[in-house]
Amino acid sequence: MAKQPAVYMLIKRPPFGPIYTGVISDLAQRAHQHRQRRGSQFASRYNVTRLVWYELHDTMEEAITKEKRLKRWMRDWKLREIREMNPTLRDLYEDLA
Repeated sequence: MAKQPAVYMLIKRPPFGPIYTGVISDLAQRAHQHRQRRGSQFASRYNVTRLVWYELHDTMEEAITKEKRLKRWMRDWKLREIREMNPTLRDLYEDLA
């Protein structure tokens, strides 16, 4: 996957635990960092490594706007958004590699 602005969500194990929301220009590299527990202090502390949702954007500005919107959402809304794209909550990292 070429570098492209993306918003993504990670979980520890479906459907429980924290949901991590982030934005990046190289999703494959960032997802790999999370899997190595080097992605962020929050993700590393809570072992949030499973990529379950992402959305690609044309510009970083659009991606950041979407990330900020998602971070204000209630947990149930985020889970609904995740399940629309990924009903089985499988780890999408394999699709990026």
